[in-house]
Amino acid sequence: MGLHNLTRFLFLLAVYIVSLGFFPKGVVGFACNWGTRSTHPLPPHIVVQLMKDNGFNKVKLFEADAGALKALGNSGIQVMVGIPNDLLAPIASSVNNAVAWVTQNVSNYISKNGVDIRYVAVGNEPFLKTYDNKFVQSTYPALENIQAALIKAGLGRQVKVTVPLNADVYQSDSGLPSAGDFRPDIHDKMMEIIKFLNQNNAPLTINIYPFLSLDADPNFPKEYAFFNGSAPPVVDGSITYTNVLDANFDTLVSALEKNGYGSMPIIIGEVGWPTDGSSSANIQNAQRFNQGLFDRIVKGQGSPKRPTPPDIYVFGLIDEDFKSIDPGNFERHWGVFNFDGSIKYPLNLGRGKSLVAAKGVKYLPRQWCVMSPQASTSDPNFAESMSKACTYADCTSLSPGSSCGNLDTRGNASYAFNMYYQTMDQRNDACQFNNLSMITKIDPSPLQSACKFEIMIDLGKHDRSTSLAAPIMERNSLVMLVSSFMFIILLSLWI
Repeated sequence: MGLHNLTRFLFLLAVYIVSLGFFPKGVVGFACNWGTRSTHPLPPHIVVQLMKDNGFNKVKLFEADAGALKALGNSGIQVMVGIPNDLLAPIASSVNNAVAWVTQNVSNYISKNGVDIRYVAVGNEPFLKTYDNKFVQSTYPALENIQAALIKAGLGRQVKVTVPLNADVYQSDSGLPSAGDFRPDIHDKMMEIIKFLNQNNAPLTINIYPFLSLDADPNFPKEYAFFNGSAPPVVDGSITYTNVLDANFDTLVSALEKNGYGSMPIIIGEVGWPTDGSSSANIQNAQRFNQGLFDRIVKGQGSPKRPTPPDIYVFGLIDEDFKSIDPGNFERHWGVFNFDGSIKYPLNLGRGKSLVAAKGVKYLPRQWCVMSPQASTSDPNFAESMSKACTYADCTSLSPGSSCGNLDTRGNASYAFNMYYQTMDQRNDACQFNNLSMITKIDPSPLQSACKFEIMIDLGKHDRSTSLAAPIMERNSLVMLVSSFMFIILLSLWI
């Protein structure tokens, strides 16, 4: 092939690769958690595109959600699919139950949908102290049975098992990472799990939350929670720690070393910072923490004891307004993105890339339900109306220190009424609070405030548009086939 023809060939090759979409739109290498506890979830295909646009090529699901898994098919995104804690006992009790779960939720999606499932997460923080040993006895046998089921399905090498654990499974009596060891009450169980994972070349997954350390302890040095903080460093022998994430992670490494598993691979299954629901959960802190976290991931920075960085699954991708708030009101606000995939705050993803918002989101009409100007807060039905609204809708942004925590009583009522109205899809009867409310087309969100009166996603419009997805996918497949054929023809002409 002559130089001229070689140049034309390389040009055609570049055009061909671009036509197939091989060039990533974002920075490749991020991982995230995709929770689905929302009253108005984004359509799964929009979420998958959101991940691809922002360089997320790994995702952890907390359960085998059918819509999410189908949307992840042939996406190029690696998947960790979770087993909820309430399924641990039945799976532990029978290997046949484990085989049925793997067949339905792993083999099925790999073979029929082309989902790149790499891990099965058996349980979610099952040894958490607040569970009071409820799942301690069933976790290990469930892990064994799922591994046996994967081997039976011919997936023993392709799909690995793991158990996402909270960082409270280890501790340090001295407060220094080098003294790390596993909690005495679960030490033997942890050794069973770690030995089993090691035998099957599977990683240990741990969830680390600097936010929770800060939120739970008024004496916790705030700056130590961040990566560029000015808190006094913690000196541990020859190692100096400047942030709690490194110190926490290395406490686990020390615990593994102490028990003979110093080279055990580790995944950080969850780490992030919420934006609402408590005084420490705000946009400024979340942006500061997550920017530092993303910077570390981009630079490939590990901890002092493990310089090679682990896979880090950011928690979470999008907000979930239907999630349990037992741990705190902040639970519904962990997303890097808002519930609708819009950007909460800017993040630099490296290589000149910034966050990209979700595309193609359809909303309910621009109207809100608010407290009527004629209504009075002394009305005998006022308290009952507020209670009804916040029982069935998310009012966590009204909690003290939150984005809407400074509203007056009438503002609180308007916010609560609107959240109920939007959650109920703006039904005509959803803005009838004993003659206390009215519908307005003027956005009631306070000016110069982080408080936002939401309008929900229109699920009906997305349902109707979903039927168009299959023909579009078929057309795209045809275009790719024609592109391949044309490329082969053109290539033959220049060789």
